[in-house]
Amino acid sequence: MSFPLALPCSDLVNNNADAVIVIAADVHDLQDERLNTAVAPYLAIDARIASKATLLLADELPGKRLIISPTGPLNRDYDDVRRVFDAAKSAINEAKAAGCKAPTLQVVGMPQDERYQNALQVAYLGACQALWQPLEAREYRGQSIEPVTQISLVGASEALCKQLNAMAAGQYAARDLCGTEPERMAPPKFADYCVELFNNTGVSVEVISDINTIEKQYPMLGTVARASYAVERHHPRVIKLEYTPSGEVNRTLMFVGKGLVYDTGGADLKVGGFMAGMSRDKGGAASVAGFMKAVADYQPNGVKVIAYLAVVRNSIGSDCFVPDEIITCREGLKVRIGNTDAEGRLAMGDLLSEMKDLAKSEVNPELFTVATLTGHAARAVGPYSAYVENGPARAASVSRQLADIGDLWADGAELSRSRREDYDFVKPRTLADDVLSSNNAPSAVTARGHQFPMAFLAIVGGLDKHGCDSELPLPYVHMDIAGSGVEGGDWQHGKPTAATVSSLFARYCI
Repeated sequence: MSFPLALPCSDLVNNNADAVIVIAADVHDLQDERLNTAVAPYLAIDARIASKATLLLADELPGKRLIISPTGPLNRDYDDVRRVFDAAKSAINEAKAAGCKAPTLQVVGMPQDERYQNALQVAYLGACQALWQPLEAREYRGQSIEPVTQISLVGASEALCKQLNAMAAGQYAARDLCGTEPERMAPPKFADYCVELFNNTGVSVEVISDINTIEKQYPMLGTVARASYAVERHHPRVIKLEYTPSGEVNRTLMFVGKGLVYDTGGADLKVGGFMAGMSRDKGGAASVAGFMKAVADYQPNGVKVIAYLAVVRNSIGSDCFVPDEIITCREGLKVRIGNTDAEGRLAMGDLLSEMKDLAKSEVNPELFTVATLTGHAARAVGPYSAYVENGPARAASVSRQLADIGDLWADGAELSRSRREDYDFVKPRTLADDVLSSNNAPSAVTARGHQFPMAFLAIVGGLDKHGCDSELPLPYVHMDIAGSGVEGGDWQHGKPTAATVSSLFARYCI
């Protein structure tokens, strides 16, 4: 793992640096006479400096390189810190193209507005996002395709850099797991990556590989995996991760991540080009594993974290499951299959049921499912994560707090309500079944297409019995990252974003 380390720095003139990057709200006032003097001759002849990242010759600065990257407007109601994130991506790409390996980074001219309180941190994370290259590309071409080894942050402390390096390590791992092609990251290799990732850390790893065990304990996941059994390298894995702090536990975070290493759609085959990019359908499990990596590196006090990853391939074949099948889930309910392309909720459902049982004995538990679940989420909220919460989570403002913090870390989300229509949508239609997995139309053209799956998960996970009116309310949030999981919504070629990692880390670990 070779993400650029964040290093504390007190001044621009850093002997370890080979360039200076300045992210600026106003390129005409860089709030440092050395910088203003260096950029003035260029501003006099090139108006483009105010609108795009530009590399300038600066004899007095490290490496004689100055890269100015303007953010654009910041004061309008709809502006946010992603402008800093994007400016940093542009700047680091210029630095990399110029041959820089160890730049210094400074952010100047930010408004006195809480929206930009983490501007320096976000700029660093934006640079890391731009620099990441796919795992298989690094293995093929060598680590030299990621040449930037460190970024010195002007004004950052050792403590802040420790936080940022943990976040960056987690995001890097999440991108690797999400963005790697389906054979290189088939379920067994996904598990191998996790075992190596958490080797010699405070996170324990258990991998369940036995098919009979999976089918008995997680029958819905086994159903999704059924057509993959003919190919040994595609066999499913259930990965269990756990971090326990050294001191008192004040809160327990409990995650189930969707790890569909490839989703053909199954019998409801994806056609018309819609299968391309479905190696990224493991983005939920990837982000959960990434968050666990950040936790492992930072070792926060007071918070215990447990994660189950459902890692499986939804294949097409003579033994694939089909619509109209009825499956008995871990909770003992009869689940009628509505569409085999709605497989992620099946893969996660029994793991959520087991997690719910475990939560009954944990301290202040909060449960989450994280998944690239529906096209509807991407259609409804665009490049944001969609959080759908149950009553106890809403009462505790779990999603609201996460979304508000996400806005400060360039990791935005929109909140969705769970409604009675969602539960009505999955109600049984006959006496032969207890719950319907989905309808048979694409989620993107289905009303409440990203909300009703949360109702299904709550039912098959047994969380519908732990609402506000129960003896043991359990907060539960379903996080659909189908819109936020890759850059530009380009599931075939866009870089994975590691959505939710920074929000979760900033909310619970700092």
